Amino acid sequence: MHSLFRATHGTTRRALLAGGLAATVAMSLAACGSGDDDSITGGGVGTAEKPVSIRMIANDAFARQWQEQMVPEFNKAYPNIKVTIDGVPYGDLLAKEMLELTAPEPTYDIVVADDPWIPQLAKTGGLADLKGDLGAFTKSDYDWDDFNAAPLAAGEWQGKQYAVPLRSNLLLMFYNKTLYAKAGLPEPTPALTWQQYLEQAPKLVQDTNGDGKTDAWAVGTYFTRDPLTPTIWQTILNSNGGQILDDDNRPAFNTPAGVAALQTHVDLLKYAPPGAATYQFNEPLEAFRQGKTATMFMWGSVYRGTAIDPKTTTLKPEEVGIQVMPVGSLGAGAHRGMWTGAVAKKSKQAEAAWALLQWLSSKQGEKWQVNTLGVFPARKSTLSSTPEQAWLTPVFKAITDGYAAVEKGKMWRPKLPESDAIQQILATQHSLAISGQVTPAQALQNAEDEINKLLKSKGY
Repeated sequence: MHSLFRATHGTTRRALLAGGLAATVAMSLAACGSGDDDSITGGGVGTAEKPVSIRMIANDAFARQWQEQMVPEFNKAYPNIKVTIDGVPYGDLLAKEMLELTAPEPTYDIVVADDPWIPQLAKTGGLADLKGDLGAFTKSDYDWDDFNAAPLAAGEWQGKQYAVPLRSNLLLMFYNKTLYAKAGLPEPTPALTWQQYLEQAPKLVQDTNGDGKTDAWAVGTYFTRDPLTPTIWQTILNSNGGQILDDDNRPAFNTPAGVAALQTHVDLLKYAPPGAATYQFNEPLEAFRQGKTATMFMWGSVYRGTAIDPKTTTLKPEEVGIQVMPVGSLGAGAHRGMWTGAVAKKSKQAEAAWALLQWLSSKQGEKWQVNTLGVFPARKSTLSSTPEQAWLTPVFKAITDGYAAVEKGKMWRPKLPESDAIQQILATQHSLAISGQVTPAQALQNAEDEINKLLKSKGY
């Protein structure tokens, strides 16, 4: 998930690549049909005399880590499956996977997808239904019911389970206990409301060394244009009972609650460090790790590098708190960000590919990945266990609370094939409001008009 944020540097390239590939993908779909007629051949899991090879396409932020550490561990259980993982920058990954899944002879057996991509990828007809197409190759002890509902749902679309969670993540609240103490404020708890947070924020803008100059601020988070910047606003909206789209996939965000939520995100900028209007992923992260901001709304997966690893942070573990985002009228806030794994329907080694995904998302594989790589879990059994590393204990509590909030408030990006296009529209209009070029009300009206036009063009 860490890699999600590399999108910020590849947006233009991504747009060009996606646009250029759109026609190719459309022609491929026309030539190949929906893919529903393609049959699944298992291909086995190999033998010592005749091993099999599979290939995975994944985000380059963790592809190498998986190749060097995860694959050797997997091969202890499946020694006759040779695995090659190709890393692709986030900004290029969706377009490449779209093209891959519509190719007559796909290169990859496994595609690893960001949270909102499964509907778009599944619409190509290029993904196997894990419970249907590959049900015969599912191990009897693979426990589907052990997954928390929210992360498992990221891989489901229109009643079919196309992917399983491999690397979970949630948008959460980090806080610096030292800066709260210097401000004379109590440490935040999961019951902290947005009203209380905003009342405390001015006190968290402070001079901590007595030289007469402000050297610490209240908050760092996404502020400038990025596909993930609207997730801050969306989480505030969701925690107050609002949604981006209604059950009929019509815009539902242009409401007084939506405007108020966007105004809250705009107001956060008043209490952020100078220059924060240009913050994407790296800037607020560095500010927090250097002790310059008291809170940070950020993806939880950065916790290890923020609180534990002295190579990447100036903070001590005992200084850093992590919890769900502040409470609105509905409840606490969080936002789902899953990396899920799917099997290409045209793979000639589907059984081996599914064996890898099962192992990696199994109770055994997930616990290995959590304790060895620090990856966030999706399973109830993992979250209820005692982690091997003590620093994971508060993280498990925050994740557990976050999954409950996400499920209650449906806190995820739109789940339809046009999700990426909708997110781009929201990102553009959102950034105009943050920069003061339009009011929050104007931004949401513009976004509603553009999304309605997009969805109408797609037959909704």
